[in-house]
Amino acid sequence: MADSDLMQLYSRRILALTTAIPHQGRLATPEASASKRSPHCGSSVTVDLVLSDGAISEFAQQVRACALGQASAAVLGGAIIGRTRHDMIVARDQLRAMLKQEGPAPAAPFADLEALLPAKDYPNRHASILLAWDATIEAMDSALAAA
Repeated sequence: MADSDLMQLYSRRILALTTAIPHQGRLATPEASASKRSPHCGSSVTVDLVLSDGAISEFAQQVRACALGQASAAVLGGAIIGRTRHDMIVARDQLRAMLKQEGPAPAAPFADLEALLPAKDYPNRHASILLAWDATIEAMDSALAAA
């Protein structure tokens, strides 16, 4: 990867997102939890959540990921409260389509994922970008199954 490619991939906007990841940490009494790890780079995310009427009412995430995974988790954390499983599936699928160059950036409230558009050219980074989304959906599935 050339230096100019790295500069584009790790833009100031992405790096700014990594400094302010909302809901960092763990919940004391989660309704459900899920962890995901990228086999390519070793990045990992653990999500704790509580649902109320099918929507996320409490959320925490422990993010040990590269800058791209952290930026993705930051956008997710910034708009997660009040979201349903359907909302999360739609946003995750829009993010995946954007990374595969099969669609535009996700819509609001996750539109800041557009900052990750340069990662489309680096498929080995996609798993890290999707970690927080996949962990959140898995935790929601666990909580809904237990309800």
